[in-house]
Amino acid sequence: MAYLAHTAHLQFLGLAMGAVGWLMILCSAGINEWRLWYVSDRSVITSGVAWVGVWRACFYTHTMNTAEYCRALAVTDSFLPVEMVLAQILIMMAVAVGLLGNVVGGCAMRKVYFGLGKRRSINLTFWSAGTLYLLTATSALVPLCLTTAAVLNNHTIAFPPEYDFPPAPSSQGIGSAIGVGIGASIMIACGGLLFLCYRYPKKAETSIETNGHLVDSKSQPSVGLSPISESGPNKGEVNPAFELEENP
Repeated sequence: MAYLAHTAHLQFLGLAMGAVGWLMILCSAGINEWRLWYVSDRSVITSGVAWVGVWRACFYTHTMNTAEYCRALAVTDSFLPVEMVLAQILIMMAVAVGLLGNVVGGCAMRKVYFGLGKRRSINLTFWSAGTLYLLTATSALVPLCLTTAAVLNNHTIAFPPEYDFPPAPSSQGIGSAIGVGIGASIMIACGGLLFLCYRYPKKAETSIETNGHLVDSKSQPSVGLSPISESGPNKGEVNPAFELEENP
């Protein structure tokens, strides 16, 4: 017997990819290593490398009271370049939209596995989840690509003096957060495409749906009493045993 759940195996894979990708975006937003600054003057930055993330800029030092020195970065800071402002806005947007996409994707799988809803409702839920996943991937990819371009072109950031950062690094490198974020965006985009590719089975349009089963209405057995045939060799005959009991 065919089940409606059998039509959504790829979409279940898409939901798993979307959930894992969303967790990876969370990790990417929290990792400080978006941009690696390599400096030649190690009087303050004793490790020779500092890292700039979405929310903080940090480096190791032996000249201060703490081994790891960090300063917060806010979207209202006037010295932040455009790509960092967009990163703070779009990454959080990706986290929120991705969470909503996971919820809608879970609802879509529930409709299929439990046979809930009609054709239009199920298709709409799958398409909504796919659209949300693609929007999540786009929101994350834009700041990631802009930051990568800024690093490759060695664009500097005019940190204020109290941040103790040099005016410009001698060179820059792409941090691990960029790789994690790009990988997460690709996974979520693939999951979204799988959801958008879902098609309600055509044979189910002329079928009766019961608890997720796809039963062809033409093959449904009729329920009821079969009519008694009036033709045959025993038509009109009386049971002999019945006559003996009535006439002892």
